[in-house]
Amino acid sequence: MSAKDSSAPLFTVPIPASEPHPGGAVVCTEVRPAVYLLTFTSPPDNRVTTAFCDAMLAALDLLEFGGHAPGVVVTTSGIPKFYSNGLDLAHAAGTPGFWSGKLYKLFRRFLTYPYPTIALINGHAFAAGLMLAMHHDYRVMSPARGFACLNELDFGAPLKPAMSAIFRAKLAAPAYRDLVLEARRFGGPEALERGIVDAVGGLEDGVLEGLVGPRGLVGKGRSGVYGVLKAEMYRECIGYLTEEGHEREEQRDRRGAEEDEVRRERGRRRVAEWKAKGKL
Repeated sequence: MSAKDSSAPLFTVPIPASEPHPGGAVVCTEVRPAVYLLTFTSPPDNRVTTAFCDAMLAALDLLEFGGHAPGVVVTTSGIPKFYSNGLDLAHAAGTPGFWSGKLYKLFRRFLTYPYPTIALINGHAFAAGLMLAMHHDYRVMSPARGFACLNELDFGAPLKPAMSAIFRAKLAAPAYRDLVLEARRFGGPEALERGIVDAVGGLEDGVLEGLVGPRGLVGKGRSGVYGVLKAEMYRECIGYLTEEGHEREEQRDRRGAEEDEVRRERGRRRVAEWKAKGKL
């Protein structure tokens, strides 16, 4: 069975403009019975902002509570170059409540969603864009376009516990190391080999024929326990994604930073003493 015409949307959720982002939309189409495609377009590169998170959360609510049959949710980008280029760091740092109230809420919603979810990575998935894809149940990546990458090392940003936990839960240690400590860029075939994605291809061959059909995913959410099972599978990750977990880890990080500064100062004094005594 071929994919249905995806030009007739079931609904559209606007992504309001927020400086410097011009806004966009999340468009839902039904590409096969009970296979729902959420195509997000937020120029220029689908940054994960408050407006983006709110629109995606609304789209997920509309699918679950809007009278649509349980099925499979596929997300993809309407911008061919980027699935998502990650956070707008200035927005994230300057928006009160963004981490636990918006970003982690979206991650948690996908991680416990009551239907199977698939990220169709049709362009670059960098940093928080890759994190978003990892909180889906499955990932399909273009074999010829785009990279999966955690590039925080390149721009000097630490990974918060809620960001890194999903990679520990889903990836083998060497792949996790190469993503984090080398900021390595994985194309589709290597991402498949390393377990970062589950298939390579597009909507038809990778998602529908590669995963949805062979695995019988359309029926998995009908019994009503799919999201409950996922919540138990990823209990540790969810603990970091709550407001309480976020505050706990922020306090731990502040203590760690203070302790590290004490360590650095002691090290500087020790080296200065060695130099003064002619030992260096």
